[in-house]
Amino acid sequence: MTAAETGAVLSGHNRISTQALTSTAQAAASEYFGVPAQQVRVRWADDRGLLALAVSLPIALPPLQVLQQHPGMLHRAGGTVWERAHAAKPVLLQRISELTGSMLSRVDVRITGALLSEGRRVQ
Repeated sequence: MTAAETGAVLSGHNRISTQALTSTAQAAASEYFGVPAQQVRVRWADDRGLLALAVSLPIALPPLQVLQQHPGMLHRAGGTVWERAHAAKPVLLQRISELTGSMLSRVDVRITGALLSEGRRVQ
């Protein structure tokens, strides 16, 4: 039997380090935007007792020549840079909250550049 099954109260503290939160946020943003986690920068701030997350990263884009030849590809790639950054906010907030158990108030996304994605679908 576990303590939860017996109703016993366990003493002690659980702490998640800032580095663990940062690594988790980097992985989630990297996966969502299709860029290497090493290129994702994360900052945390206190927002009246909740965590505010600021993510800065480049975004994966199809080559511009391909977009000219296939105009519908922009939509298939997830939309414009602004649309993709805007759509990422609630997804990242929910995913990072689920993974860490932390209560986030908001996610701010800053796109710092573009990475060309050759022959693969951008999320």
